[in-house]
Amino acid sequence: MKNIVFLLICFLLFSCSDFKSKAEKINDLYLSDLVVLREDVIQLQRFVEDGATQKQLKNQFLKAHQSYKRVESISEYYFPTVSKAINGPALDEYEYDDGITVPPAGLQVIEEYFFPVYDKNSKKEILKEIGILNANLYRLEMVSKNNELTDSSVFDAMRLEVFRIITLGITGFDSPIAQNSLAEAITSLEIIEEQLIIYQEDEESPKTFAILEGGKDYLKKNLKFNEFDRAYFIKNYLNPLSKAIYETQSDLKIPFFKESRGLKVSAQTLFDKNAFDTEAFSGFPDYKTTKEKIELGKLLFNDPVLSGNNTRSCASCHYADKAFADGLEKAVTLDGKQMIKRNTPTLSNIAFQRNFFYDSRVNYLEDQAVAVITNENEMHGSLEKSASDLKKSKKYAAYFDKAFPSKEITAFEIKNVLASYIRSLSNYDSRFDGFMRGEEKFNLDEIAGFNLFAGKAKCATCHFIPLTNGTIPPNFDRSESEVLGVPGKDKKIDGDLGKFDLTKAEVNRYSFKTPTIRNIELTAPYMHNGVFKTLEEVVDFYDCGGGNGLGFNLPNQTLPIDKLNLTPMEKKQLIAFMKTLTDKKQY
Repeated sequence: MKNIVFLLICFLLFSCSDFKSKAEKINDLYLSDLVVLREDVIQLQRFVEDGATQKQLKNQFLKAHQSYKRVESISEYYFPTVSKAINGPALDEYEYDDGITVPPAGLQVIEEYFFPVYDKNSKKEILKEIGILNANLYRLEMVSKNNELTDSSVFDAMRLEVFRIITLGITGFDSPIAQNSLAEAITSLEIIEEQLIIYQEDEESPKTFAILEGGKDYLKKNLKFNEFDRAYFIKNYLNPLSKAIYETQSDLKIPFFKESRGLKVSAQTLFDKNAFDTEAFSGFPDYKTTKEKIELGKLLFNDPVLSGNNTRSCASCHYADKAFADGLEKAVTLDGKQMIKRNTPTLSNIAFQRNFFYDSRVNYLEDQAVAVITNENEMHGSLEKSASDLKKSKKYAAYFDKAFPSKEITAFEIKNVLASYIRSLSNYDSRFDGFMRGEEKFNLDEIAGFNLFAGKAKCATCHFIPLTNGTIPPNFDRSESEVLGVPGKDKKIDGDLGKFDLTKAEVNRYSFKTPTIRNIELTAPYMHNGVFKTLEEVVDFYDCGGGNGLGFNLPNQTLPIDKLNLTPMEKKQLIAFMKTLTDKKQY
């Protein structure tokens, strides 16, 4: 009798599953994986409590972290805040809205206790962190129970997971010490495969599954972090995979979202031409860029009419042939007698950021234009006065009428056209972009340089691919700052406190926005104070471990303090790659 009842229950469960939508089946898979993740973390806790060996603890931690990879695509997509608490960077973070510094939590914090060597004396601290992790996993489980997935969201999440593997996975971003990211990428591909099987159970795509199997096989055969050929893997497996997922969604007639994002919903790979939408970074519909605004903005950018004494234009400090930097350590003040506090940054490709200036004090390009024009030492102008003056010019009145039909010339229109012009300077067409699209070839040094950039040299863990700035992938909705410990000319820590001057938070002392390194061979000297004249000096600084490597006492340094141990050849290869980031078109 019991056997009959058991068989009946199994039959009913199996029959019920046939009536579930594919999105519901994906959700069931996600929820079951979430249970396994919680069990793996509980087992890790038991191992710590019972005094397990270092090997057992490390293996169990790696198992738990790989279990997280099975839930990552859905968790990050629907619950980014709690997901960050589970697997975010092991760094303090300042919350602007609340004015408080929040300590890190989650798997990456726990990783530091087990790798490279487990310290038994840290048992109490580890159990505390695992307790916090368990609480956040419970929180994730609770919010997930009543969450309903849609087909469009599942496919969107799949492609974002491929982009996450490229940018945060194989670069070692979320496995910084254990360096288990290649094995974890296998897990990420496995869950994508399982999700696709659910959607293609009636009509499988041999091409897509061949890509997945090939990618997993390549990873299994090449698990050494510093030797892994990321360029080959991205070009031959991950780019084709994200494109195949996009095509599968189209074939299944699952609708694509129409929302505006920094990385366009229509981007089939991270490296598509026009994959990024400058409009989505601008923030407001009124800011929309048009051909007429760009043309007018370019005129004003090169006209000293916006400065207080009509002697300085924006172009006076941003030269087109230097990717709109100026080649100086620091810009000269309007009166020509002193130097401005910081180095003049490039304007090329800066539209793909969420905040501006070295201290991240403004969030929109329009506000950046205002800050520069009204700064006493830079242009000492007034947008209101400039608007009044421009109304008297027949030439400018005609241009403004084209750009803003039936509107008055006001401060808003001036800052908007300037920002529109700067947004037009963001168009990736470097050799690197062509290489990733299969349109250009790299020599062996350039390929090795990219693999160093995204691997051993750890550049891509702050200068994220493909933007190479601090805007965090794959959502590209927030831009980071870092504490590097940049020296001054006296070989001591530079006195500029950076973001600390705004927030007064210790975590921000000496913190500066991570800039783009697109066109870096044109924008010397480097750093916020122009202290390094060559790329060789910059690479040497990072190689030695930043400010702490130079002997500064910086407890809040976010740059890893360990030496990179780059060889002279590797340094040359790294620089060779960085030079491929120069745009072919200079404005």
